[in-house]
Amino acid sequence: MPISRNLRRDFFKTWSGEMAYVLGFFAADGNMIKNQRGGHFIAFYNNDRTLLVNVRTVLGSNHKIGKRTYKISTRATGYQLQLGSKEMFADLIRLGLTPRKSKRMKLPAIPDELFRHFVRGYFDGDGCVYFKKHYIKARKKKRWIFSARFTAGSRMFLDSLHEQLHVHGLMKGFVISKSKNSGSDLVFSHRDSVALFHLMYDTMPDSGLYLVRKFKKFAKALQTLYT
Repeated sequence: MPISRNLRRDFFKTWSGEMAYVLGFFAADGNMIKNQRGGHFIAFYNNDRTLLVNVRTVLGSNHKIGKRTYKISTRATGYQLQLGSKEMFADLIRLGLTPRKSKRMKLPAIPDELFRHFVRGYFDGDGCVYFKKHYIKARKKKRWIFSARFTAGSRMFLDSLHEQLHVHGLMKGFVISKSKNSGSDLVFSHRDSVALFHLMYDTMPDSGLYLVRKFKKFAKALQTLYT
């Protein structure tokens, strides 16, 4: 007997903080698949199973979260949540996402008041915090280096994200292109990284939609620098 699968198939039709977060997370760590039999699937990938459980909860889903090996050489594993829904697939296309999106992805048109949630979702998928002491030879002492960055295959996406983050108070930052097949990075230094932290974490839904590990690393940096 087939297993009945629950799912809020209309999830991407109405904007909310949760929807904006999941859309951002999907833009970073998601995939759209159409198979030869006409099946439409969307998949989320992450190394943190708890985060995928929280995403599954807001999607009203009881689908299985499976393991996947993403680095054969090191046997590194992550997790995936795959959902079958032609309706959700179509809604993501309407919002500007496409299959094989990495090199040509565009920033969706996001309501201004929900932009912070989209950014947090994308950061949890393809963002990182760098916080480490470096020896400065000219000053003969160590100092903290603190920065945050977003990574994407699409330079166009990062340029648009940079522009919108400027509107929301991050005044500088720069986009750097890496090697031909490695995409680009949007990098923010100390002051803008602090502003990014407050943008992403000062107002969050109660659904646990944030990656705890990244939040703690970010919070530890601010605590070390300012207390």
